[in-house]
Amino acid sequence: MRIASKLAVIVLALSLGHAGNLPAQDKKKDPNAIGERNVAGGPNFYSLEKEIALGKQLSIEVRKQARIVEDPIVAEYINRLGQNLARHSDVTFPVSFTLIDAEEINAFTLPGGFVFVNTGVLLLSDNEAELASVLAHELGHAAARHATRQATRDQVINLSAIPLAIFGGVAGLAVRQASSVLAPMAMFHFSRAFETEADLLGIQYLWKSGYDPNAGIDMFERVESTERRQPGAVSRLFRTHPMTPDRIEATQKNIDSLLPEHAEYVINTSEYESVRERLRDLAMLRKPDPKEATRPTLRRSLSERLVDADERPTATRP
Repeated sequence: MRIASKLAVIVLALSLGHAGNLPAQDKKKDPNAIGERNVAGGPNFYSLEKEIALGKQLSIEVRKQARIVEDPIVAEYINRLGQNLARHSDVTFPVSFTLIDAEEINAFTLPGGFVFVNTGVLLLSDNEAELASVLAHELGHAAARHATRQATRDQVINLSAIPLAIFGGVAGLAVRQASSVLAPMAMFHFSRAFETEADLLGIQYLWKSGYDPNAGIDMFERVESTERRQPGAVSRLFRTHPMTPDRIEATQKNIDSLLPEHAEYVINTSEYESVRERLRDLAMLRKPDPKEATRPTLRRSLSERLVDADERPTATRP
């Protein structure tokens, strides 16, 4: 009976979304409280240390399977852009931002703040503010620790009929799940409530960093338009919760009602444009020349070829 009672309390707290803590919920809508509020409240079987360790392990696996953009100029730009947003967020632990060389529109956050973004997202965006809006949304997931909170909810729901004594109580269950390789798979799919919360936090981080928060709306619409024109261009993971008119309308309402107007916003930078151009150069260098296909050549890394391309003499116009 005691175990059942404890489980009932946890399930009730999850179903209410921790609604009893209204002041904390109100602070999530106060951009002036960024950095001084806890946006990760709610049941969580994972300590922050275990969450970061788990995310690091998953990050290593992603790097083994994905084609990571290792060009130093592009990689440094993406990480620096993300770190600037992180400094104006509620994240209390180190985060990282990595670019994956893939045309598919996708971005995801692993436990512990390991953020991955496809080059397709960068090339789809029209300016730095739109790209930053995607990183800011992922930061919202990281700051609120949605990955492990989602896993905690799924574990409670799936195991609600099993006596916790089998696992040595709630603490024992947490240890077993933290060490499981399969458990983190649920962390890639956030609930609609968590996606909505990441939208809310993301536009605040965007605004706090000096970017136009309306760029988030523009990016929503750009993704939605791309999926209509090119079905399959947007990752199934990225469109788990579609860019519905209601979601866009809610975000616009939050922008209008919660974020004070700034005299001016950052929309774009020359560095963003140069990085986009460099990515296009990288893509062109990867394409094999049909004339060279039958000739024996030494295999050279992409970074070596890019350096050679940078060092070629160019004609300048008066």
